[in-house]
Amino acid sequence: MEIAAINDEFLPYEELEPIYLDRALYFGDGVYEVLRSYDGKIFAIDDHFARFNNSLNAISITGVSLDEIKRKVLEAVEKAGIPNARIYFHITRGSAPRNHAFPEDIKPNFFLTVTELPDSSKSKDNGIAVSTYPDLRWKRCDIKSLNLLANILARQDAEKKGCDEAILVNDDGLITEGAGSSFLAIFGDTLQTAPLSYSILESVTRKYIMQAAESLGMQILEESMTVDKAKEANELLLAVTTKDVVPVVKFDDVVIGDGKVGVYTQKIMDQFKELVHSMR
Repeated sequence: MEIAAINDEFLPYEELEPIYLDRALYFGDGVYEVLRSYDGKIFAIDDHFARFNNSLNAISITGVSLDEIKRKVLEAVEKAGIPNARIYFHITRGSAPRNHAFPEDIKPNFFLTVTELPDSSKSKDNGIAVSTYPDLRWKRCDIKSLNLLANILARQDAEKKGCDEAILVNDDGLITEGAGSSFLAIFGDTLQTAPLSYSILESVTRKYIMQAAESLGMQILEESMTVDKAKEANELLLAVTTKDVVPVVKFDDVVIGDGKVGVYTQKIMDQFKELVHSMR
């Protein structure tokens, strides 16, 4: 008889609930998206859904209606009634007996949560510390997949060092992005960040930060940088969906600028708020 065990309970394999056969559990076979709302209004929902659709197509998950998912997201946000919420959802390829190859007729699974966003004002007012970590992720980081173990290990290393985020460095010594963020630097009046590629997630917040910087008359340079160059920056900042613009005041053991939120970073934060308000 084929059997299974869930913690201390044994049961016949054929009696397993489909959720225990979800390919996300075995292989991380799925993609996800994270959005946020301001005063009940979801920010940049079309940008997020475009990225989500790209991720679905990249790993050939089919049978998904984006219109239906959007309907569920909007309904969930309305039901939750949380003004400033984190909206998380994922699609997995579906449930099936464990096998690397998947059945052609497999049906995708959907999961969603709406939770209250924690207050991030302290990090914005005072800035955060970050530390570097080797970029051990797979070669398609432009896909927002559920394969996040390398990100978790990087973030845990940062936590042990008393830092809020890990900044990933590839084999060539170049910064790609954060474990859960996009990384940007300011040199004079130039905002620099790594160019989009297979190694970089196309961050929605990054896009609007760059727009905010351009509206302030800043130059934009999409060019990778080394760790040493980042340490020489006048200002550093992160782009995070659930936190918007996050100032960085310490990079590894180096204090950035005067150790306070930089002038341009503050201007970008203010301009970003105006963008958010105009898009409601």
